[in-house]
Amino acid sequence: MKYLLSYCSLFLLLCSCTTDPAPAASPTSPDWMTMDADSTPIINGRWEADRAKTYYEAYGWQLGANYNPRNAINQLEMWQAETFSPDMIDEELGWAEDIGMNSMRVYLHNLVWEADSAAYLKRIEQYLDIADSHGISTSFVLFDAVWDPVSELGKQPEPRPHVHNSGWVQSPPARQLTTGSAYYPAGRSYIQGILRHFKDDDRIFMWDLYNEPDNHNFGKFPNEPEGKEDYVYDLMVQTFRWAREVNPSQPVTAGVWFGPLFNEVEANKPLNRFNAFQLANSDLISYHHYRDTTHHRKVLDRLQSFGRPLVCTEYVARTHGSDFVGTTPLLHAENISAYNWGLVAGKTQTQYPWASWDSTFTAEPHLWHHEVFYPDGRAYDEGEVALLRRLGEE
Repeated sequence: MKYLLSYCSLFLLLCSCTTDPAPAASPTSPDWMTMDADSTPIINGRWEADRAKTYYEAYGWQLGANYNPRNAINQLEMWQAETFSPDMIDEELGWAEDIGMNSMRVYLHNLVWEADSAAYLKRIEQYLDIADSHGISTSFVLFDAVWDPVSELGKQPEPRPHVHNSGWVQSPPARQLTTGSAYYPAGRSYIQGILRHFKDDDRIFMWDLYNEPDNHNFGKFPNEPEGKEDYVYDLMVQTFRWAREVNPSQPVTAGVWFGPLFNEVEANKPLNRFNAFQLANSDLISYHHYRDTTHHRKVLDRLQSFGRPLVCTEYVARTHGSDFVGTTPLLHAENISAYNWGLVAGKTQTQYPWASWDSTFTAEPHLWHHEVFYPDGRAYDEGEVALLRRLGEE
């Protein structure tokens, strides 16, 4: 019943929204979308599979990391004027270039846009200039449902000692998300403002519109808003609509990470509504995987059946059996572009495992969970970076 009510409210909302002129749709849906046989919204403008394959082949295999500079605890600290650090970004992307990486996945945040959109665009341009100077493309993430639902501009908190990613924040924050359609004018301005400015920029590999939209954060945050799932689903649908109105030259996606595709017991069950929408509307299929290589291979078999290029936008959790030595050669052999989580150990502290949320660490773990480099540029594991260099050259 909860899902039925959500679909009904979503449909009424969609029908009430205005949009640019477009060919008439069926009487049961607005003119910018259709509904498939399983009642999944299909936003007009998705690339044909052949176009996606041609685009992907032109770029070639992308190898990189989810990038946040070592002096930033979260997306806000990376991008705000007071803490934006181009010299550090240049240094760290130089380390990435040296080990064969040619792409980065980078999170943006709507609050920085709302504070001063023109200045934000200039900082993004500066970042792209630096990345391009190192032969590195970028995949930008625009919204994120993961971690703290409360965030504000200004000075960010210091890291909690020995805790994995203690200061990461959602975008939009709960105070905006839970206003529902009242947030949409601001959300549309943010999404379309970024996309219009960079819609023909070949330094950008793809747009990741919503990171892990169905992530409920495993109960770690008691201030997660009630009904978050429905608010996020509706916003995700709108976000794809806003992106299709811009029609960027780069593909758009939203990655799957959870659900029947990743569960051996439930593999034959119907997709949840998030996965169904993401897979039906993404130009390139993107996904996250943090388990061992054997399990990863099984997930690939399912994802490859959708007939589109694949991008693994998060992997490598050494304490969970996902590592460079086992997984990266598999992804390279299958021509699946790959972004591990984390480049340089810093204020996000993601070398600590997820277990640090619930248990006490008093020193850095011997086995790093994520990350590739120490803060001084030394590799955590010389064997890993040698492998990455070799694969990046092939």
